[in-house]
Amino acid sequence: MNNNISKQFLSKKSSSAQLLSNQNCAICHGNSLAATTAEMQLYLKQLPDWVLANQDKTVILQRVYIFKNYKLAWSFSNKVSILAEEMAHHPAILLEWGKVTVSWWTHSINALHKNDFICAAKIDKFFNH
Repeated sequence: MNNNISKQFLSKKSSSAQLLSNQNCAICHGNSLAATTAEMQLYLKQLPDWVLANQDKTVILQRVYIFKNYKLAWSFSNKVSILAEEMAHHPAILLEWGKVTVSWWTHSINALHKNDFICAAKIDKFFNH
């Protein structure tokens, strides 16, 4: 599905469903609300390569990226780190030869927040271009 079709579909589906990759993170505190199951399912429609996983009784958002070698994986990890600093929202990054695993969750609420999905979409955007 190209971006124009995707945008048209999302705008018809729900007026509040704009592309996550075009949004910015909100400031999140310990009293911020976690994403609901319905919200997570809606956000995951824009993130087909991401999965929900359990880690130490916390639901996290995770994706594995594959590269031809360590240097490309390392470069990608650095780009993710720069984005994380810009968004003031930081993932767990596991760098291996030819592979990077990125895991998001919001530490202050020990759950998933919309910010996690926004950052995942931004990573996918620069990975795919």
